[in-house]
Amino acid sequence: MASVILQRSRKKRLEAGHPWIYGNEVETVEGNPVEGGLVDVLSHQRKYLATGYYNPASQIRIRVVSHSPLMEMDTAFFADRFARCLHHRERFLGEENAYRLVYGEADFLPGLIVDRFGDVLVVQLLTLGMDKRRAEIVEALVQVLKPKGIYERSDVGVRELEGLELQTGVLYGECPRHVTVTENGLKLIVDIEQGQKTGYFFDQRENRASIAPLMTGWGARSGITLQEVKGEHGLSRTVPVNKSGKEVAFPYWDGATVLECFSHTGSFTLNACKYGAKKVTCLDVSAHAIESAKANVELNGFSDRVEFVVDDAFQYLRSQVKGLEERAERAAVNAGVASPDQSAANAGGGKSASKPDTSKPMTAGGGRTWDVVILDPPAFAKTKSAVKGACRGYKDINLHGMKLVNEGGYLVTASCSYHMRPELFLQTIAEAAEDAGKVLRLIEWRAAGKDHPQILGVDEGHYLKFAIFEVTSR
Repeated sequence: MASVILQRSRKKRLEAGHPWIYGNEVETVEGNPVEGGLVDVLSHQRKYLATGYYNPASQIRIRVVSHSPLMEMDTAFFADRFARCLHHRERFLGEENAYRLVYGEADFLPGLIVDRFGDVLVVQLLTLGMDKRRAEIVEALVQVLKPKGIYERSDVGVRELEGLELQTGVLYGECPRHVTVTENGLKLIVDIEQGQKTGYFFDQRENRASIAPLMTGWGARSGITLQEVKGEHGLSRTVPVNKSGKEVAFPYWDGATVLECFSHTGSFTLNACKYGAKKVTCLDVSAHAIESAKANVELNGFSDRVEFVVDDAFQYLRSQVKGLEERAERAAVNAGVASPDQSAANAGGGKSASKPDTSKPMTAGGGRTWDVVILDPPAFAKTKSAVKGACRGYKDINLHGMKLVNEGGYLVTASCSYHMRPELFLQTIAEAAEDAGKVLRLIEWRAAGKDHPQILGVDEGHYLKFAIFEVTSR
């Protein structure tokens, strides 16, 4: 087997558990390594460190698959690794039939993603080393999981960095385009052919369930209280009663009003309804995504509590805030109170801001608010150079989102951009809160779920940030 000798001056990332070796860390190559084939990795003192697969065309020259000598990544090798992956998921996810079975580096199989959707598996082969072992991977998956079908979604741009073409299609058995699975006790229809990534985002499973405490406890704001009343035969019962003394028949009277932006298949909407939300606004810029969300909402019997909006989230949030501000200005004029803009102009001796003509319809649409606003956008920073622009994007949506949260309500916000580091994400939200005149109290801070484990020292796997904030005004 060919060997790669590492430089003396390199950082000891490999010894700390990181599975990537870059080209600039390599001192020399001995033997004739096959592209995508295995090589032994040696220190500058020629001490054995690991075995990985080699690609001279990639900046990541070697991806480590073993810290003990390994001759081949054959079917038996993959079957053993897949069995370990399955054991981990069964231990932590119990009866769930849909999850990420193989999470690349974190499952010691760099360059390979396998998502399980019941009896159908979806695989992504992201690197040359995995692409050349497609047959062994399929055979091992069949041995360990006995699926009805295996579908490939290797249609991601990272393959081009490995010198590979994009590829999709059936690899084994029968693969219906739409499969129905369960998550957190909810039914989901997943489009494995045209859905984003592999069809669904499993990494937020536990985070979606974590919104449960936010979904009830809002009835008192509407003047609804539980009271004991006498019924037939003098029997007492406890019922919700409104300010007029009438019994409230609507079963979700205590539920929150919720806005989910960037909804994709409506997963947060489903969980909101499951846990008692009164009304949910489900928004995505993609009409295809909204149709998927509608199907999932109908499948779970939540249609009467969900409204769907096809719109750009940035535009929608801004229009709602603008409408809210115009409504506040009109209310101030009708009450004979100067608006903040007018007060500032008068204090500075400047020209007074023009008063809105309250006899005419509002020029801005919207003006709605919600008890809970959920922001789960796609990655805004896919490269390090995009971080500055991403900060502006995250600040924009969070600033407008928190302005639309009812006093004492909650902002649920996430970032799946690896380059948006946790401390920068929190700093950006803090700046948005300052500009919005809000005080945020951090209630929960989470990462990806248990089917997305993290290897300590591999920062690239620590991409998802998820936070719940209570929002109050300064």
